[in-house]
Amino acid sequence: MDLLERVLGGPQQQTEYQDFIDRYKKGSPYEGIDERDALDRYQRVTPELSRSDYRDSAEEAYRSMSPTERAEFSRWLRTRANERGVSVPDFDLNDDGIDDRMQNNPGDLADMTAEVRDQDPSIFEQLLGKSGTGGPLNNPIAKIALAGITAMAAQRIMGGRR
Repeated sequence: MDLLERVLGGPQQQTEYQDFIDRYKKGSPYEGIDERDALDRYQRVTPELSRSDYRDSAEEAYRSMSPTERAEFSRWLRTRANERGVSVPDFDLNDDGIDDRMQNNPGDLADMTAEVRDQDPSIFEQLLGKSGTGGPLNNPIAKIALAGITAMAAQRIMGGRR
């Protein structure tokens, strides 16, 4: 069984993943993606990814976010990671409360996301897997990021049988 079948399942499940990718690509406001669906798919797809594939999927997802959305997600992720004892760099270069590099460079945000995942592989499931403080229902930007990483990772898996 190859990675495609192991992670995404048979033809029907692959069709469902393609539908998920298509809904994500329709863009904001991402109302077509349910928080639970995004998290379930994230938990199924991302553990199988190498660091490089995860990081590249994240960068691709972040490219579709606006600079404001990237800055908001960066702030949210940094706050939640620090609360869990995971250190992340601070790139508020002019002390205006905006993470300048993360806002303008999807690659930097992808690097930070991959680093957070390296330090605590289950951090996103823990941060996003519960409603309440830090849960996806409290931050739509977190849902967008999670759905984007998942959609881009699934697209990578579907695009090349490994």
